[in-house]
This record gives sequence, C-alpha cells and structure tokens, in this order.
Amino acid sequence: MLDLTGRTALVTGSTRGIGAAIALGLARAGARVAINGRSDDTVAAAVTKLSEDLSTDGFIAAPGDVTAKDGTRSVLAEVGAVDVLVNNLGIFGARPALEIDDDEWRRYFEVNVLAAARLTREVLPGMIGRDWGRVLNIASDSALAIPAEMIHYGMSKTALLAVSRGFAKEAAGTGVTVNSVIAGPTHTSGVEDFVYQLVDPKLPWDEAQREFMRTHRPLSLLQRFIEPEEIANMVVYLSSPLASATTGAAVRVDGGYVDSIVP
Repeated sequence: MLDLTGRTALVTGSTRGIGAAIALGLARAGARVAINGRSDDTVAAAVTKLSEDLSTDGFIAAPGDVTAKDGTRSVLAEVGAVDVLVNNLGIFGARPALEIDDDEWRRYFEVNVLAAARLTREVLPGMIGRDWGRVLNIASDSALAIPAEMIHYGMSKTALLAVSRGFAKEAAGTGVTVNSVIAGPTHTSGVEDFVYQLVDPKLPWDEAQREFMRTHRPLSLLQRFIEPEEIANMVVYLSSPLASATTGAAVRVDGGYVDSIVP
C-alpha cells in the first residue's frame, strides 16, 4: 500500500541528511524523485550516490535556488508535474535574541517559510486539477518549544505550521492533502561533533548521545537522536494512499520531546 509508482516527487534540500533520506524512502516506494540543491555538482553527486544505494535510475537532478523566484521556476521546469512536494529546505543557527537584526529575521522567514509557500502555491493548482497530491512541510519541535538561543528559527517553523494548515484548507474537498512533520532532535552531519563538545569524548556514540539527551534534552522520551530514516518513514507514509484522511495536521516525529499530548 505504500506504493507511489507513477508519481513524481520533489524534495528540496535533498542532497544530504533528512532530505536525502526522504528522497531514498520515496524512491523505494516507487516514486520518481527530483533531488534539489543549489549546486549542480552537489546535486549530481547526490543523484549518483542515491542511484547506487537503490540500484535505480529513478532519481533526477533538479538543481536551483528555491528561495528565489527564478530558481523555483527553473527547478519546476526540470521536474514537470509534481505529485508529492516535500519542503525540506531549512536553515538554523544559534543567536542571542537581542542580536538578531532585521536582515536575519527576513532571511529565516524567506528560506524557511516563503520558499515553501511559493513552491506550494506553484504546484497546488495542478494537484487539485488532477485530484491527487501530497504537500509535506518539514517543521521542528522548535515550532512548539521555542529555543531561547534561536527564536528566529522557532518563529519560522511555527509559521510553517500555519502555512500548512492554511494550504490544506485551500485543497479542502479534493484528493490533495497538506501536512507538516514536526521533527525532533535528529542525527545529521555535525551533530556528533556538537555532542562531543558537551559530553565525554571517550564515550562510544550510543552512550554519548544518551548522556547528551539525559543532560541537555531531558524531555525526550526516546533518549537518543532520531535517525533521518525515521523522519523519512513518516513522510513516505503521509505521501502514500494510506494517509488519504490525514490533512491539515502537524504530525510529530519528535521522540516525545515536546511535552504535550497534542501538537
């Protein structure tokens, strides 16, 4: 039932990390998947690696800067009709609240929110016309538990939840669903170095991450980092026919980090 044969998916920011894992998961379900990033070379290398991992030619290169109108148009021209859109692209970084200037506030909004809204606006009419489609926005636990050290990031992810809910209403009564996925602390590139700055560097990774979670992320019920594939599993499900009654939702894959029984 997790069958996306004949569907075309676009995953933004998919040359590595969570985006690459999502792209691989969608391809395993049978979708033709467009890999996106800003650099032609980086995208080509990612397509080659993913194709080798899955032994398939179902990946296509769609380089371009989707934070700009021209880049968005060129990416969509390369991909064609999009059946599954995964807005995964995002930036984050720590900054004291009083040091975040206007330009940085705008940058976080434009990359983390406006790029997703623009792409959704472009592909949603076609999905509605075909009476089938999936839009997934990758949000974060920071949307609900705003980090004191990066409130601009938290703001952007909170806004993304609202964008998802709003576009879901636009697609009401059709075969198109729009949802967000609230990702918790995830094991991506650079995370291990960050963890070992805060715990004993002699600990094996499994022990180190659990110590980090106990000490620095005590609200996590999982008590380990989430693997990118675990985020991808939820995205693939929500992209499939099985999730036809789930729309306008903020679905948590946060390891229980957010201390709430609802989003």
